[in-house]
Amino acid sequence: MNRWLIANARVVNEGRIVETDIRIRHGRIERIDSGLTSRAGETMINARGRYVMPGMIDSHVHFREPGLTRKGNIASESRAAVAGGITSYMEMPNTSPPTTTRQALADKFSRAAGRSTANYSFYLGASNDNLDEIRATGPDEACALKVFMGSSTGSMLVDQPETLAGIFEHSPLMVVTHCEDAPTIERNLAAAIARHGKDIPARAHAEIRSHEACLKSTRLAVDLARQHGTRLHVLHLSTAEETALFESGPVAGKQITGEACIHHLYFIDADYETLGNLIKCNPSIKTMADRRALRQALRDHRIDLMATDHAPHLLSEKTGSYDSAAAGLPLVQYALPAAWSLVAARTLSPEQLVEKTAHNPAIRFELAERGFIREGYWADLVMIDEDKRTIVDNQPMLSQCGWTPFAGRKLPATVAATWVNGHLVWRDGLLTGVVPGQKLEFSRGG
Repeated sequence: MNRWLIANARVVNEGRIVETDIRIRHGRIERIDSGLTSRAGETMINARGRYVMPGMIDSHVHFREPGLTRKGNIASESRAAVAGGITSYMEMPNTSPPTTTRQALADKFSRAAGRSTANYSFYLGASNDNLDEIRATGPDEACALKVFMGSSTGSMLVDQPETLAGIFEHSPLMVVTHCEDAPTIERNLAAAIARHGKDIPARAHAEIRSHEACLKSTRLAVDLARQHGTRLHVLHLSTAEETALFESGPVAGKQITGEACIHHLYFIDADYETLGNLIKCNPSIKTMADRRALRQALRDHRIDLMATDHAPHLLSEKTGSYDSAAAGLPLVQYALPAAWSLVAARTLSPEQLVEKTAHNPAIRFELAERGFIREGYWADLVMIDEDKRTIVDNQPMLSQCGWTPFAGRKLPATVAATWVNGHLVWRDGLLTGVVPGQKLEFSRGG
């Protein structure tokens, strides 16, 4: 069924909260008005004053397909995503094989068709030897170009200065970077081994993947973008020092933007004592002061987007020694309930949260007809109940890896319902089984 009337909603959209109704037909928002009455063939849901907002557009996920599907896949992780209020996602290229060719990109889109519950797009990945492939990529073939600057696994580390300069100068796509300086990390790791031997504690991760490593690499990316006039988006900022590199203001028209991830906004280094390697991620979770600075930068509009960096690993890959534990954590299933912590703490208003999770991603990545509640736009919607907490341990884990860093916690809101392209895909803790995800389209020039 694809005809809905959402009545008595507190609609959060474009800087306002308005009590109104929303009519959905043929996958799109047909009417936004108060006092709408149900029509024949239409299903009405009474929001009873709960928030209805654009679904989160998560521009930073790792769904592990192809090649790493023991951890997760497009079908499993997209189901988890809609449970967390994510209606569209953009997936990273460090799969096996890596997505460094247009053929590999096409393969991913083929895999997602008919299997993704949420809408989707994919990144082309840069390497030291695929500049010709990058230059040949059309504006609608990928959401952006992902560059691992200074830190990566496999063949995707781009560490040759002339290659970096060529990418920043010639990429037809926006450049999106992971910024950590490998030589700095290697020195810090050697120092940690000298101090702790083989028993490096999880808390040392914040010292190994240090402030200096992040700041040095992020500064290089920003300098290259300014030198070449490149559209740049820096992923998962994690330090107070990095936030000073970004300018305040609306995202529209910015050349350089930044992202904060939910785990860097939620956890701090003290949490290593109880969670250990479960919250080991790159870049590392750092101090209370860093978390405070990231939150303030969101308020100041120096950080423009929020994302998850969802990176599932099997629990067996997270519970060994520090050096053997994989970096990354699953986050999509609890994305908006965890992000609502910022609203509960009065760090962000609901309107500001929607700006960072829906409006700004749509603007920055130039998505067509998504990210806003507007008549004629696709009906990608989420109903949030802030009067009902999410008790994490009472929910089945939908990510294939089967665990969450939020275990044992009560998050301050619940995703009561999620619509993707006008189809109800999640309601009251259950998936509906509908798989309506579509390939994201862009409003870009050729």
